[in-house]
Amino acid sequence: MKDSDASVKLDHLDLKILAKLQTDARITNQELADAVGLSPSPCLQRVKRLERAGIISVYQAQIDLNKVCRHVDVIAAVTLNSHGLDDFNDFEKMVAGMRHVVECTKLSGTIDYLVRFICPDIGSYQMLSDELLKLGPKVGNLSSYIVLKAVKPFRGVVLDDLVS
Repeated sequence: MKDSDASVKLDHLDLKILAKLQTDARITNQELADAVGLSPSPCLQRVKRLERAGIISVYQAQIDLNKVCRHVDVIAAVTLNSHGLDDFNDFEKMVAGMRHVVECTKLSGTIDYLVRFICPDIGSYQMLSDELLKLGPKVGNLSSYIVLKAVKPFRGVVLDDLVS
């Protein structure tokens, strides 16, 4: 169902579907329908509507890299010297093109960006951080933090607390 500004209006069943898909995106439609209390056809229609609306934007697997390969996970706090719109755009284009950047978040406050790198080794990260410092648009500070352990990795959000 849509409301007046053409955005999708979510009801309690939509929220149950989203919560379940966050924990198991490989669930069959029948299992999902059973879990949320719908028959399979209406459940699938709701999932397709949520996909078309862009609310469900991607399905992906979370890989335990420790079981696959050696790597270094680094979070870098980046502050730009200049805060013009072009400076932000140039920096964002640059990190978007960097192969080992897996996440970049723009912040308010004294740090402009948190950039997460997953590299084969610390030498690879050093080359990338040097590239940011040399070629980046007036990077004022880059502080690197090596991730030792993911204590609580992102596994989705608690929707019922956020959506009223």
